[in-house]
Amino acid sequence: MATPSSTQSRSATPVMAAMAQSATLSSLMQISQKSQACLNAIHSLLPLGLAGLVKAGPLDEHGWCLLVPHNAAGAKLRQLVPALTAHLRSHNMAIDTIRVKVISR
Repeated sequence: MATPSSTQSRSATPVMAAMAQSATLSSLMQISQKSQACLNAIHSLLPLGLAGLVKAGPLDEHGWCLLVPHNAAGAKLRQLVPALTAHLRSHNMAIDTIRVKVISR
């Protein structure tokens, strides 16, 4: 009987290989990685209570989107947007606009 970890490792390799071979999927993977890198770059600027709530969202020609679970987190994050944008620019991450989106479950 296969354990969950052995099943994951067997199925993950072909998926990653397929993503690398497809131009579209490879592009999406690079965008996702860049979005996550931006989140990692600003993580230290987020208050402790907020840091665990913020998720990296889409990164496109209009800017970067941060996802939060409720309005209170969104309001606090919106206050931090100017500092976050400046921090990203100082780290050579050209993000002109940061949007905050509340994702309700």
